[in-house]
Amino acid sequence: MKKNKVEDVFGMSRNVPLNYVERENVDDVLKNNLERKKHITIFGSSKQGKTCLRKHCLDEKEYILIQCNNKWNIGDLNTNILKRAGYEITQSKKVTETGRAKILASLKAKLGFGEGSVGFEAENSESTESVFKELELDSEDVNDIISALDNIGFKKYIILEDFHYLKTEVQRDFAIELKSFHENSKLSFIVIGVWLDVNRLEIYNGDLAGRIISINADTWEEEQLKEVIEKGENLLNISFNEKFVDDLIKNSFQNVYIVQEACYKICSESGIEETQDIKKEIGENVDAPNLVKEIINQQSGRYNSFILHYAAGFQSTTLEMHKWILYPIIMSDTEELSKGLTYRKIKEMIQSKHPIGTGLNSGNLTQALHFSAALQLTKSIQPIIIDYDETNLKLHVVDKGFLIWIEYQDKNELLERAGIEI
Repeated sequence: MKKNKVEDVFGMSRNVPLNYVERENVDDVLKNNLERKKHITIFGSSKQGKTCLRKHCLDEKEYILIQCNNKWNIGDLNTNILKRAGYEITQSKKVTETGRAKILASLKAKLGFGEGSVGFEAENSESTESVFKELELDSEDVNDIISALDNIGFKKYIILEDFHYLKTEVQRDFAIELKSFHENSKLSFIVIGVWLDVNRLEIYNGDLAGRIISINADTWEEEQLKEVIEKGENLLNISFNEKFVDDLIKNSFQNVYIVQEACYKICSESGIEETQDIKKEIGENVDAPNLVKEIINQQSGRYNSFILHYAAGFQSTTLEMHKWILYPIIMSDTEELSKGLTYRKIKEMIQSKHPIGTGLNSGNLTQALHFSAALQLTKSIQPIIIDYDETNLKLHVVDKGFLIWIEYQDKNELLERAGIEI
């Protein structure tokens, strides 16, 4: 019998776990649309298997990976695409009339009789001259990016991981670029991010409707989670107590991370490090709900920090809208939170307790909700915990661990921590 390490099966891993389970409505949809060279968005809550999905369905040689950064502008994003495609980027001594430095993109290529170097100069605005005569390249001009990639015959998928880390305006700029990539090239993008609205990019650019396939990686059915556990059992020649499995899945909020971590913890506590020679049953006397609580409590510091820093907002304001957005989050029951809070529900709950009551301007609330993700990134709350769905006008908790954590907290203490007096 082949020996498998428990850390290669259960728990968090950089690699695709050996007990990976394909989901028909997720994996099959991705594979089918990869063949069609469609642009694809993969979305869902944090730690729901989005990265494992793309690693499982794509070979490393088939794509380049760009890890998005919240400090980038659209030029930075495009420059990083060129870097991953093989270009060397250096800063030119030349500057534009506006004083902004140009960049020099060069690529060493094997020619028929030796090695050659192709050079391009990138600029962000008009300039008086070029360093290289072959091609002037503006890092903020999508047409120049397409030309540069076409020039080297680039055909790999371009994956933008953690797209939600980008500033809202950069996401919007890229959504506009994506239409040009679609119409003027054969390049295919795979955008991966933490959100729950299906049409995130279409919101930023309506012209993308019909040009993007959206894949919801958030949903894990009970049977799929059971299969995750069963595959792990077979790989390690163990058997989890049936009641433990049922209770674990029931209390996991359909979060595959919690299931994986709980199984790893039980294996570790049972002294199982690798595949057993003789089948062993474990988890018989384990309190699954309490185990889930233990796992989630490891994130208590982050969740408390979220409440404290989100309540502070970007700066001190009279209405303190971000602080008051926390009120319906704290006071709603877990089932409501898991489905998402509607704009109407949020507004009604805030107006019932806010100092100015029904005099609260809808525009102020809408604006605060719109910048929910941006505020968290500004406060270094990563992964983000809440996100606003502008399509369906719903505020979603995109960290399922937070849903479990908040259920066990004293609501009055959370309100006090947020600075909400009612």
